[in-house]
Amino acid sequence: MRTVYLGTSDFAAAVLDRLAASDHRPALVVTRPDRPKGRGRKLSSPPVAERARELGIEVDQPADVNSDEARARISGANPEAACICAFGALIRDPLLSEHPWLNVHPSLLPRWRGAAPVERAIEAGDAGTGVSIMRPIAELDAGPFCLQEAMAITPEDDYGSLSRRLAWLGGELLVRALDERPEFHEQGEDGVTYADKIGPEDRILDPGMGPEALERRVRALTPHIGAFTEMGKDRLVVVRARVSDLPAPAPGTLAAVDGALVLGCAGGALELLEVRPAGAKTMDAGAFLRGQGRALSGNP
Repeated sequence: MRTVYLGTSDFAAAVLDRLAASDHRPALVVTRPDRPKGRGRKLSSPPVAERARELGIEVDQPADVNSDEARARISGANPEAACICAFGALIRDPLLSEHPWLNVHPSLLPRWRGAAPVERAIEAGDAGTGVSIMRPIAELDAGPFCLQEAMAITPEDDYGSLSRRLAWLGGELLVRALDERPEFHEQGEDGVTYADKIGPEDRILDPGMGPEALERRVRALTPHIGAFTEMGKDRLVVVRARVSDLPAPAPGTLAAVDGALVLGCAGGALELLEVRPAGAKTMDAGAFLRGQGRALSGNP
């Protein structure tokens, strides 16, 4: 089947790999414009643009995918199906009505409609999630689905490990949907939840939260965004943590306790196992305490 593919993120690039290896290799890949990235603010292409070029697929990066020019480019590829995954911008009419669409969404809809379904599933402590292949409509992630498959979330999963498995599953289900053209089913409204985009406030290890919730927040935002606590005027990004039964310092206090790096929080303590200080590389807690931890409460 002749396809076009719309996507932007690393997750979408992994799905593109599977689609390109199938009988439904895209004739055109549409992604977002290059944007400044990193400390030098150098223009960088989205992961999907880079991967499409490596695969030898034509790439379009319109400022507005709903513009007449972008729509004409998509229509010029004569797609029998338009596939979309983690594109990062809404598809609106008339583009939405001009082609049959298949959207790869990493949740078991109607749970976790929205921009950050993988992060929100981990943060909420869900035992599992999955992938839905659905038809987008004007209402966000509310369209009918044709395939769904569940996947367990393990206690060790962070965003990186879970998203890799979900991207693999998403690619498999997308190809299957194109091969088999299964029947669509309405989602219904029972169990609807929304996975809001991760904002600055979602990154903070709020001492008013319990240690279990903070540990899940760390995993949900690792390695792509990063949860942090404050250390003076600087941020200390927490890469790996665990709930601790060590004596808890006051909520919000970062302390050395029995040789461990501990953050006090409501109802207990969170032990920080790997951290990334401002301007430095990721290190284990022992290295941090030896190098920068003397000012912490409880450190000799």
